[in-house]
Amino acid sequence: MDMEGFVRKMLKQENERKVKNKLINRIREFKEIDKEKAAKLASAVIEEVKNTFKINEEDKELKELVKYPKANVTMGEMGVGSRGKGDFFVHRKIAEISLSKGKTVVDPTSQDDGGVVKTESKFGNIYVTTAIDGIHSRLSEYPFLGGFHVTRAALRDVYVMGAKPIAIISDLHLADDGDVGKLFDFTAGVSAVSELTGVPITAGSTLRVGGDMVLGDRLVSAVGAVGISNTAPTARKKAEVGDKILMTEGSGGGTITTTAIYHGFFDVIYETLNIDFMKACEAIINAGLLNEIHAMTDITNGGLRGDAHEISSTTGLGFVFNKEKIFDLINPRVLEMLNKLDIDPLGVSIDSLMVIAPKDVCEEIKDVVSKVGVKIDYVGYVDDSGVPKLKSKNEEKILKPLFREAAYTKIKKVVGEKTPEDFEEMKEKVKNAALKAIKKKNKIVEMIRKKEHGR
Repeated sequence: MDMEGFVRKMLKQENERKVKNKLINRIREFKEIDKEKAAKLASAVIEEVKNTFKINEEDKELKELVKYPKANVTMGEMGVGSRGKGDFFVHRKIAEISLSKGKTVVDPTSQDDGGVVKTESKFGNIYVTTAIDGIHSRLSEYPFLGGFHVTRAALRDVYVMGAKPIAIISDLHLADDGDVGKLFDFTAGVSAVSELTGVPITAGSTLRVGGDMVLGDRLVSAVGAVGISNTAPTARKKAEVGDKILMTEGSGGGTITTTAIYHGFFDVIYETLNIDFMKACEAIINAGLLNEIHAMTDITNGGLRGDAHEISSTTGLGFVFNKEKIFDLINPRVLEMLNKLDIDPLGVSIDSLMVIAPKDVCEEIKDVVSKVGVKIDYVGYVDDSGVPKLKSKNEEKILKPLFREAAYTKIKKVVGEKTPEDFEEMKEKVKNAALKAIKKKNKIVEMIRKKEHGR
């Protein structure tokens, strides 16, 4: 429970005395303290929040600096984090704000798995790939699984850019009432993947969620990975018409684990505990095939629906997928669970490796990946249609992303997957907020540069 957010909202609706009494009760729901101590905490929170209101009264420039451009569209309304059309749109806007022109080989606007910069050395060009992923939000109560799967995700994002991971970093935040044991369990999950892959953990940070202001035991975190290569990245934009598409068997990660936990399919959790993706990538790297691959990605962001749409949007190419082949490459126990729960297997992250390359190279890839015990097969090809399509025995249809990824928990089913009627209006509001953020960034950068120049 966010005390600061609660007070900010309630002070606009009720008098201070009522807000204080409500906050005292909320605090005592979370903390076993007497009413006097809770009252002191409540008073401190209210005083701090009231002080921040004064910024709006005194300094016009400071007011502009600290306020943020409101879109009047919430994260939930826009579907941010839900791997669908709304989420993809917001990420494109974030990428526009983040853009460092001319300094990257693969930048955020590519909507790729990782970012890449090139640096020169006496040994030639070195490509440095970075990636970061956040823990699945529903795995806060299951830290080991959260740490395990988010670490795999970060390493996957480095591998698919054609780089060899060399370091793992971890950023861990636990709310004020969280048991310290959660920190250790999460780190054990991260370390398990580190030991299995031989990629060391080199740095990290541990803080509280919201400091003293947030009650509860919610765990939020991110794991990043760094990789290097002496060859150009296997970015999505390099795909070509006529390329074939390979896919490895996917058993899922954080999303499938969450589905299994919250629907009672506990045996499926064990299916997700593997490093098959990394084994497949290592086999490709060791065979010296990276230079001949046009693109690699992991089937994660909203499932094949989301990834195919994003790749098609980035490249302008079309992709034709064979439905039966894809379903054959989803772990049987995972597929059985999804079917029983009426969850679209094409709309959730199954954590397969997808490789796009010329046919003769694909044959070599199939051979080396199969030899390390990972199932792999053809699932489609690239054409010039400009859209992703799904073929089955009886029909062919365009593969479209939903507003949100397939609803894989009961609460997601309640929220729904349908695109809001005012989605275009929401997009315009979000776009305007992003433009204001860019304008603010440019103004502050210019102000600091002038100050530095005057010294």
